[in-house]
Amino acid sequence: MPRSIRAILVLLALAGSLLAAQAQSALKVRPLNAKKIRQLRLRPDGTPEFANVNRVPFFYNKKDLKAIQQAEKRKNWKLARTLLEQYVAQFGIENFYRDTNMLWRLGQLCERNGQEEKAKAYYRLALKHHRQDVRKIQLYYDSLEKKDMDLYVPLQEYYALVEYRKNIATFHPPKGVYTSMGTGINSDAPDYGPAVTGDGNTLIFSSKRKMRGIHGVVDEDLYLSRREGEYWTDAEPLPKPINSPFNEGSACLTKDGKTIFFARCECTECHGNCDLYTANFKDGEWSVPKSLGTDVNSPAWDSQPTLSPGEDTLYFASDRLGGFGLSDIWYTHKLKNGEWSKAENMGPIVNTRESEVSPFYHPLYHVLYFSSRGQLLNFGDFDIYKTYRVRGRWQEPRNIGPLVNGKGPEYYFTIDADSRNLYYARSEQKDMKNLDLYSFPLPMEAQPLATTHVEGSLVDSVSSKPLGGIVSVIDTDDGIEVASKYLREDGSFDFDLIEGSHYVLLIQSPDFFSVEKKLELKGDTVMKLMTNSFQYGIPMIFKNIEFDQDKASIRPSMYTVLDRIALFMVDHPTYRLSITGHTDSKGDPDFNEKLSQDRAEAIRRYIEQKGKLQPNRIDSFGYGSTRPLKQDEATEEDARTNRRVEFRLIRPDDNKKDAGGGSGW
Repeated sequence: MPRSIRAILVLLALAGSLLAAQAQSALKVRPLNAKKIRQLRLRPDGTPEFANVNRVPFFYNKKDLKAIQQAEKRKNWKLARTLLEQYVAQFGIENFYRDTNMLWRLGQLCERNGQEEKAKAYYRLALKHHRQDVRKIQLYYDSLEKKDMDLYVPLQEYYALVEYRKNIATFHPPKGVYTSMGTGINSDAPDYGPAVTGDGNTLIFSSKRKMRGIHGVVDEDLYLSRREGEYWTDAEPLPKPINSPFNEGSACLTKDGKTIFFARCECTECHGNCDLYTANFKDGEWSVPKSLGTDVNSPAWDSQPTLSPGEDTLYFASDRLGGFGLSDIWYTHKLKNGEWSKAENMGPIVNTRESEVSPFYHPLYHVLYFSSRGQLLNFGDFDIYKTYRVRGRWQEPRNIGPLVNGKGPEYYFTIDADSRNLYYARSEQKDMKNLDLYSFPLPMEAQPLATTHVEGSLVDSVSSKPLGGIVSVIDTDDGIEVASKYLREDGSFDFDLIEGSHYVLLIQSPDFFSVEKKLELKGDTVMKLMTNSFQYGIPMIFKNIEFDQDKASIRPSMYTVLDRIALFMVDHPTYRLSITGHTDSKGDPDFNEKLSQDRAEAIRRYIEQKGKLQPNRIDSFGYGSTRPLKQDEATEEDARTNRRVEFRLIRPDDNKKDAGGGSGW
C-alpha cells in the first residue's frame, strides 16, 4: 500500500476515536417515517420536456428551420435561442439521433445567455443520443463539469479506510458489501430478477437452473424464498400455472402479494420473443396467467415489469422498434375498464442510444431505478441509476455509486419498502453466465431520501489555497455508508444526504491533520473549512492542548491529539517535529520560561514514548512570554491565545534548516 494512503488510513483511525465521544449523543436510531412522505422535496434540474416523443416519430418544419437560420445569420442570438428551443421541444424520437447537432447548438446558445444548467442538459442529450463522432462535445462537456465531477475513491482503497473504523463502535462499517445471498438461493446457473413483497419477507426471482427434455434445454422459471429471521429459506419453484413448459421470469408483485406481473417467453401465444403476463392469487392458488395484450406487448422482447407506488402504472423494458436505443424503458397505465393503455416511451432523459433495462419503481416514493450502459457516468458495463419524478418530469439519472456498481454489469435492482436493504444481480462477466443475487444494506447514494445537498471546500488557513485529500461521510444514526471521494482540484466536495440525520465529516490527507465536522442536517448546506497544511514555519495549534495552571503534566484530554501526532511521525520516518511552549505575560518571566520548556519537554517525551521514536527527531523549546501572538493582553481571551503549544512539522527537504533558532522560529 502506498505510504500516502497508509498515512490517511492511520489518521482516519485516530480521528475516529476523537469523534466517538463527540458523536455519542447522536446515536439514537430514528426509524424512517417513510409512509408519511409521498413526494420528495426536489427542485427541477433544468431537464426539458418533449411532449412529441410518443406522438410523432420525426418532427420537421422547413419554415421554422429557415427562421432559425436567418436569426443565426443576423447574429440575433436571443431570437435564435428562443426559436431553436421551441423547435427542439417538438422533437420526436428519431430527431434525437438525426438532429443531434441541434441539441449541441442549443446548448451553446443557452450557455451564451448565462443559462449554464440548461446548456449542460442539452449537451447531455447530445452525448446520450449521438450516432457519430462527438469527441469534441465530450471534451467540452467534461471541462464544464470538472467543478462538479464526483471523484470517487477506488473501492479497494475505500475498504481499506473502512477497516480502520471496524473497532470504533460509533461508526458502523459496511455490513457485507457484495454479500452473495448464498447457495440456498443462488445456483451454478444464472439467478437474477429479484422482487420483494411489501413486508420484505418473500423473495421471488428468476433462475435458469432447470433443464428440460433429453437435450437438456434451459427452462427459465420463477422461484420463491421466505425470510426466517436473518436467513432465507431454500428457493422453490412457483407452482403451475405460473411456471410452464415455456420460460418465465422477471416478476413483480402488488403490495398485498395477490397479483403478479411477469414475462413469459417463446410461448405459442406470445406476440413476440417475450410478453408480459399477469395472474391473481385467490383461494390458495394462482389463476391462469393472462397476456397484457398487443397494446402493451410488441413483436419484440418485452420484460422486467415494475409497478408505480399507486400500482396504476407499469414500467418495463423492451427492445421494440421505434425506441431510442437497443432497448428502452416503456410504460403503460391502467384504464378505467381495468385494461392497460398503449405502451409509451419514457423519453430521452432516461433512455439513450444504448440499452436501458430492469426498471424498479420504489414502493413509496417517485424514484425509478434502472440499469443502463448509455448514461454519462459509468463504472463498468451496465450500472444502476436512479431518477426522480419532479412536477411530472423525470430528472437527470444519477449513478448510485461504486458501493453497488462495479467493473462488471449490475441489473435488477430492488429495494425493500423501508429502504433498508437492496437486492440485485451482478456478474463479473459481460456474457452474464455467472449472474448471482446479492443483498446488503442500502448505501447512501442509493437511498431515495438522499436529496439534501451538502457542499463545501477546504482551503489552507494561511495561503487560502485549496487542499487535496479524501472526504468520508459517516452516518452516526444507523451506519448508512457514503462512498468516499477525493477533494476536487479547487478543494471542493459535495454529497446528497438524508435531512434530519446526524453525520460526521472526515477529511484526511498526508499534508494535514484530519479535519472533522459534525452535522445535523437541516436543509441544503454550504460550508467552508480551513486547516493548516504542513508548511515550513507555519505553526499548528490545537485548542485542546491546555495544561493545568503552573503545571506541566500531560492531561488525559490531550491523549487523542498527541497520539495522532505520534502515529503520523511513525508513518513518516523522514519528518521531524518542533514543539514550542508559550505562556501569557502574567507572573515571573523566568518561571514562565522554565514552565513552557517543561511543558514542551513533557509533550516531546510522550510522543517519543508513544511512537517509540528516535530522540533526535523532535526538538522542544520553551519561550515563556517572549513570543506573544497578542502584544497587548487586554482580555482573558488574549491571554489564552498567548498560552499555547505550537507544533511545526519539518519536511525532509527542510531538515537542513535550523529548527531551534533563526527567523520563523
